[in-house]
Amino acid sequence: MQNTFNTLIDSFIDNKVGITENFLSVALAAQLKENLYGLYQDKLLLSAGTGNETIVSHDQLVRSDKIYWLDRKHDNIHENSFFDLMDSFVSYLNSTCYTGITDYEFHYTLYEEGSFYKKHLDQFKNNDSRQYSMIIYLNAGWQENDGGELCIHHSDSLQKISPDNGKSVFFKSSELVHEVLITHKPRLSITGWLKIN
Repeated sequence: MQNTFNTLIDSFIDNKVGITENFLSVALAAQLKENLYGLYQDKLLLSAGTGNETIVSHDQLVRSDKIYWLDRKHDNIHENSFFDLMDSFVSYLNSTCYTGITDYEFHYTLYEEGSFYKKHLDQFKNNDSRQYSMIIYLNAGWQENDGGELCIHHSDSLQKISPDNGKSVFFKSSELVHEVLITHKPRLSITGWLKIN
């Protein structure tokens, strides 16, 4: 995985947005996708809000995705494999870039057809613990006309990133305004943040 981690980190250094195509294996991506769909069918995904536990708003005109928080306490073998991968990445990131990450949090994300998330930053105004944002996609066979791109607003340009299966995107939570464009079919990912306490 070191080459994959290096690709993510090097592209982040070059452009403030790290991208690697094969952060998840095809098998693990399929297993996590199956988990997510099972939770969705059991109606365990919740409408996502904006803000944190002290200030939260649910506005379907701002974001319309559904989420479910991952936790090792679930003792799900595939989710734990994902956490093992994240532990390896955080350890590598800390040892090579001295980032001081001490924690992370991740949730499944499902955008139903017609869903979106308007422009936003990932770091809270009243809490700066989120240092880096990461999205890992679970969409096999995604086509350009399916929509659902991650749109990064750089100071002088827009960068659109297709949510292709196994791809990971990595950027500073406090720096880059971004949005999820309207998706024309269900769009799945794991979304989260690398944190300092």
